[in-house]
Amino acid sequence: MARFYRRRWDETRGDEFDAWGQSVWFLEVDDDGWPVRQIVVYDSGPVLRYGPGREEDQFGGLGQASLDDLGEDWRRFVIARTTFEDAWDSAG
Repeated sequence: MARFYRRRWDETRGDEFDAWGQSVWFLEVDDDGWPVRQIVVYDSGPVLRYGPGREEDQFGGLGQASLDDLGEDWRRFVIARTTFEDAWDSAG
């Protein structure tokens, strides 16, 4: 069963795209917590979208860790599938 999350990251990238600012991440993960689809919306405007058929590009890529293995409680970041799908569609 897929799970969906929205989480604000109050840190910048720390790379050549650091000026993009902080970001909001939308994640769809599988039963084991592995990212299946991911959207990253930066404060300054860029939006990155990763999933099947587009796992990475010159700016980044789909998460390479299970959220279940990160030792964090993600329950407070849960969103509805429809919220994720709306973000996915608008990012495309």
